[in-house]
Amino acid sequence: MNELANLAQIVTSRGLPSLPLLPARAGELLKEEQLVQVLLKTKSPTSTQVAKALYGEATAASQVALRRLKGRVQTKLLNHLYFLDHRDPRSLVSRRYQLECLDLLHKGTALFAEGEYVLSQRLLRRCLSEAQAGEFTAYVVQSARQLAVIYAHLRKPAEYAKIDRGLEKALRVQQLEDEAERLYTRTFMGLSATVKSRRATLPELPERLQRLEALHRRANTFNTYLWLYQLRMAYEEQQGNFAGIIRITSAATRQLGQGKLNARRFDVRYNTYMSVFAYLRGRQPAKGLRLAQEGIRHFSPTSSNWFTFQENHLLLALHSKKYDYARQLLHTVLANPSFAKLRPLALEHWELYQGYLNLAAAPGPAGHPTPPTAKWTLRLPEFSRDKQGLNVAILVLQLLYCLRRQQMDEALVRLERLRKYQQRHLNAAETQRSRLFLRLLRTLVDTGFDPAKARHRGRATLETLAQAPPPGDAFAEVEIIPYEQLWELVLQQLGAAKA
Repeated sequence: MNELANLAQIVTSRGLPSLPLLPARAGELLKEEQLVQVLLKTKSPTSTQVAKALYGEATAASQVALRRLKGRVQTKLLNHLYFLDHRDPRSLVSRRYQLECLDLLHKGTALFAEGEYVLSQRLLRRCLSEAQAGEFTAYVVQSARQLAVIYAHLRKPAEYAKIDRGLEKALRVQQLEDEAERLYTRTFMGLSATVKSRRATLPELPERLQRLEALHRRANTFNTYLWLYQLRMAYEEQQGNFAGIIRITSAATRQLGQGKLNARRFDVRYNTYMSVFAYLRGRQPAKGLRLAQEGIRHFSPTSSNWFTFQENHLLLALHSKKYDYARQLLHTVLANPSFAKLRPLALEHWELYQGYLNLAAAPGPAGHPTPPTAKWTLRLPEFSRDKQGLNVAILVLQLLYCLRRQQMDEALVRLERLRKYQQRHLNAAETQRSRLFLRLLRTLVDTGFDPAKARHRGRATLETLAQAPPPGDAFAEVEIIPYEQLWELVLQQLGAAKA
C-alpha cells in the first residue's frame, strides 16, 4: 500500500494543472475538437477550407489563429499515442509487445527519478522479463542497466551482481545485432535504390549473406534471424528464383508451428504476402490463389497492407482466368471505405487492373462506348518513372482498347510508342518476356491485323515466350494478365471485330 500512496503523492503533487489531451465529452465542442472533426470529415483539406469551417472566413487573422490552433491540437493528439489499442491480431504482432516494454521502461524510469525505488524496481523487472520473452535486446539492455543503477543505490550487492552478469551478456549480443543490422540496412538500401545500384549490390549479396549467417550463429536471436530471413528472400527475388522464396516462407511457417520462432515477433502477414507474391511471379497462380484466399484474414481492411495484398490476390485471379472471381474481388476493394484514402498512384494501379478486367470480358458490339478506364489509360504518358514496372502494361492496354474499338490508325501509333519504349528501356536480358510479347504485337502490323495470319506468324515467338523464365522483381515489368493469355485475348478481339 505504501507504493500506491507514494504514487498518488507523486501524481497529485507533480501533475500538470490540466491534462494535455483532447477532452472526450458531449455538448458544445471546443475549437480544438472542432478542428479534429473537420479534418476527419474532409478529404485533403486546405488551410482555407478549414479556416472557413472554423471561423466563417479565411482572413489573415483567421489563418494566424488556425496556425496556433494546429500547434495545440498536434501536441494533444501526439499525447493520445500513449493510449492506442494495439491488440488487433491483424496488426504487426511485435508492436504490442514492443510498446509494452517501452511503456514499462518509461514508467519505471520516471518513478526512479522521483525516488520511488520499490515500484520502479517492480516495473523495470517486468520490462526486463517482457523484453527477454520478446527478444527485444535494446530494452533488455536499458531495463537491466536501470536496475543495476537502482541496486547500486540501494546497496544490494547480490542483486547487482546478478543483473550485471545479464547486462554484460546482453551488451555482447547487442553488439552482434548492431553489426548485423548495419549490414542488412546497407544492403537493403543498395537494393531499393536505382537499377544501377541494385546491379552493383547483387554481386556482393552472397558474401554479405555469409557474414549475416555467421553473425546469426553467434547471436542466435530473433533480430539476427529476421534480417537474415529478409535478405535471403531479397536475394532470391533479385535472381528471379521465386521457388526459393516459397521454400524460405514455407520453412518459416513450419518453424513457427514447431515453436522455433518467437511468436511475439514473427510477422505472419509479411510471410504470407511474400509467399503469395512468389506464387504469382513463379507462375503458380492456382496455389497462390488458394493461399491468398486463406491469408487475407491476417490483414485489416482499414490498412494499406490489405490493399497491397489484394493487388496480388487480384492478379492471381486474372492469371488463373477466374474473371468472375476477379470482378467480385475488385468490387470488394472498391467498396472498402478506406479505398478513397489511398495515394493517387495506388488508385491508378486499381484503375489499370480494372481496365484489364474490362478487356478480359467479351467485347461489345461495334460502337460500344469506351469504359471510363479506357479514357483514363489513353491520357497516360508514354513513360513515367513513378509507374516503373507498369509502363508496358499501360501502353499495351492503350493498344488493346484501340483494337477493340477498331481504331487501327490509333493502334499503329500505340505500337510505335511500344517500339520506342523497347529501344530505350527494354534492352536488358531480364526484360526478355516483354520484348518477346512486343515482337508478337508487331506481327499484327505485318499481317494487316489478320488474327489467323498473326497466330500462324507468331507461333514460334509464342513458344519461346512460354519457355522464357520470369525475371527478378528488380527488372520486371508487371504482367497484369500473362503475356501468353494476353496474346490470345488480342487475337480473339481481332476475330470478333472482323466477324
